Amino acid sequence: MKRRDFLAASAVLSLFASSPALAAKKTTKKITYSKTHGKQNTKSASKPARKLSPPSPASSVSNAAQSEPRSVISFADEPAAQWRNYDIASSITLKKNQGKARLWLPLAQYKDTPWQRTLGHSWQGNFENAGIYRDPVAEMEVFYADWSENVAEPQLQIISQVATQDRHFDITRRGAAVERNEVLRRCLQATDWVPIDGLVRRAAERAIGRIKDPVAQGKAMFDWVVENTQYDPQSAGCGSGDVNAMLDSGRLAGKSADIALLFVGMCRSMGIPARPVFGMRIDYSRLFGGLGMTGNLRQSQHCRAEFYAPGYGWIPVDPADVRKAILDERLTSADSKLVVLRKLLFGFWEMNWIGFNAAQDVELRGATGKSLPFLIFPQVKTAEGQFDSLAAERFKYSVTASRAEN
Repeated sequence: MKRRDFLAASAVLSLFASSPALAAKKTTKKITYSKTHGKQNTKSASKPARKLSPPSPASSVSNAAQSEPRSVISFADEPAAQWRNYDIASSITLKKNQGKARLWLPLAQYKDTPWQRTLGHSWQGNFENAGIYRDPVAEMEVFYADWSENVAEPQLQIISQVATQDRHFDITRRGAAVERNEVLRRCLQATDWVPIDGLVRRAAERAIGRIKDPVAQGKAMFDWVVENTQYDPQSAGCGSGDVNAMLDSGRLAGKSADIALLFVGMCRSMGIPARPVFGMRIDYSRLFGGLGMTGNLRQSQHCRAEFYAPGYGWIPVDPADVRKAILDERLTSADSKLVVLRKLLFGFWEMNWIGFNAAQDVELRGATGKSLPFLIFPQVKTAEGQFDSLAAERFKYSVTASRAEN
């Protein structure tokens, strides 16, 4: 991609210029029930206090009625980006349960970044045992809970506090922190569901042609994915994430996980470290209504991607949301809104979304059987097998998010 194109995109991004922000205080509060007395025990662990810059006036995210314009061409009317604090409340009830049960729930990423910080978690329910474990290789945190066989209706309520602000990439600035070699090596490997040879490599080679610069190569592959895929609203969840199956079908159609992982596989096939970032929409979008979510967020899971370029670090992209906007808004290739959106979503994440993890081929602690392509939905194992929250006959699952004062 030519420098003048990046500068043109940066002119749009400047309207989202973020205000300075300080780091956030982290507190983890665990609420569990005593096995013997049935009373709540409370434990807490905290880091030294740090404070975020003031958020915008609190408003409930569950209120779908919004007065703000939701058009990609209305950026001039938008306020400057700033830290926004959210309380994300999940409520889970297991139905038709017999015998022991274990639940796994992905949590917001635990490492602080310039665009997301996790402030703490609290939970309660009729479980026998519950807690959080961290997978340092996959760089993810997972909440788990166990129920004994005499609990007819296992229940859990958990609240997470997360702060976000919009993420920007500026090609005119270099000097990002160098990523660890073991992370980069991991982000160059094929997985069970994402190949880096065959059709994926040939597509990547066609996309980049003779381009040598890694950032420009990433942009060329981003454009190829946007131009050659389709957003399929009929796919379950956020897609299967099975790039092999998508390629074998001859139709490059799917949801966010499918489209993002195709981009990741193409980058890796060219020796460019790349990874998906699995997460959830938690607020309305200033770009288009379909790129946000309010109310019950139980099916608001969404996958984005990022790739690594020396000197710039990790560069955020979201090809799936370009395809979703094309479908939702019926945009044509000549539409000025689409021209701006394509430039914007290469290097920009609107943080009405929180990231969970970038883990692939996930093996849950205490689970049996095959690994999961990714962990983005709550999972439960009972004597009858393993299910995720899309199994409505087994799960009563709701998630809401609300803006919170800090």
